[in-house]
Amino acid sequence: MRALVTGASGFIGAHVAAALERAGVTVRGFDIGEPRTEEWARGDVLDPDALRRAVDGCNAVFHLAALYSYYRRDADAMLRVNVEGTRNVLAAAGDRRVVHTSSAATCGPVPGRPADERDGPPGWELKVAYKRSKIESEKLALAAGAVVVNPTTPVGPGDRRPTPTGKMIRDVASGRAPGYVRTTALNIVSVEDVADGHVRAHEHGRPGERYLLGGDDLSLREVFAIVAEAAGRRPPRIAIPFRPLLAAAWTADRALALVNREPKLLVLDEVRLARIPASFSSEKAKKELGYSARPAEQALREAVQSLVPSP
Repeated sequence: MRALVTGASGFIGAHVAAALERAGVTVRGFDIGEPRTEEWARGDVLDPDALRRAVDGCNAVFHLAALYSYYRRDADAMLRVNVEGTRNVLAAAGDRRVVHTSSAATCGPVPGRPADERDGPPGWELKVAYKRSKIESEKLALAAGAVVVNPTTPVGPGDRRPTPTGKMIRDVASGRAPGYVRTTALNIVSVEDVADGHVRAHEHGRPGERYLLGGDDLSLREVFAIVAEAAGRRPPRIAIPFRPLLAAAWTADRALALVNREPKLLVLDEVRLARIPASFSSEKAKKELGYSARPAEQALREAVQSLVPSP
């Protein structure tokens, strides 16, 4: 079997390509970034002709190319790449089997309990452009009969740019994070387990269904403590209430907007999403796909080892 992997230079995409190769699949990577697979088709998901050429000879498509950002200056680009790009990929794929990478952000969070595939996010979160773009792209994929996977918060080696999550880990590990948001919780999962979940979704997933690929729910305080300990630092001790943090982010955003900039630390859309603990259940993927994940603490320690190597 030969599979096209869009976004194969990205954090999750590179791991999916590697997992497919370990499973004996010939992988053709498709990305605007540097080659990460032997077969490589350089191109942009906004180029339908490039996609049609790239998918020729492939039996399946894993669509991971996306723009992941909480900067509102990237909003228009996210809608183009994440929505129009998905439309182009689905058109090029035709009747091939497609595994579409969405996000747990389209399933929740839900106050008071872990969200699952039957849930959706609160309406006010649609102010966040990234979340809007992932919801719209997922709708296209489900309507086309793709198998949709929804990773929670992947961590691990290879987060080179880094993603917003990788930046958070790097900031804590380097001592640049003075505190944590009291209300925030995350579902942490190893990116390698997420990649394995993609392979299992191709093998066992039902078309038009979505599958949460997650690990363990941890408070942000617990996440920061594990990361700090793994990096040999004291954990952040300041518990920051959500409302004052949101007010500070809003003020910083408005102030820097006067000079056409956005904050690097208090990113308004990222802070908005800290309001509700982001807890998720992967029971459906475990039952239907045979999915499993290593403990979140192990995944975080592996992420620290790769982002902040020991001297």
